Amino acid sequence: MILGRVVGRLWATRQAAGLTGRKMLLIRPETAAGRETNRLVVAVDGLAAGPGDRVIVAHGSRVRDLTVGADVADKDIVIGIVDGHELKGR
Repeated sequence: MILGRVVGRLWATRQAAGLTGRKMLLIRPETAAGRETNRLVVAVDGLAAGPGDRVIVAHGSRVRDLTVGADVADKDIVIGIVDGHELKGR
């Protein structure tokens, strides 16, 4: 799983059938220190997350099957919108 921030949306006029009607988000992962990386992850959103939201993204076919369905052609899925977090010892 990764913790990251929604930095935008992605859309395509041609896409796999399982993505039709699905919102795809651009997520910028954070490091353990809470800094954003230069990397981007495209994740399917089923929770109505939006730009600026901190989200949890899980990867894998099991996560996809249990959340958005096996017909979705992506294995990175937004599974939570973060309200806050605490890191002990810092």
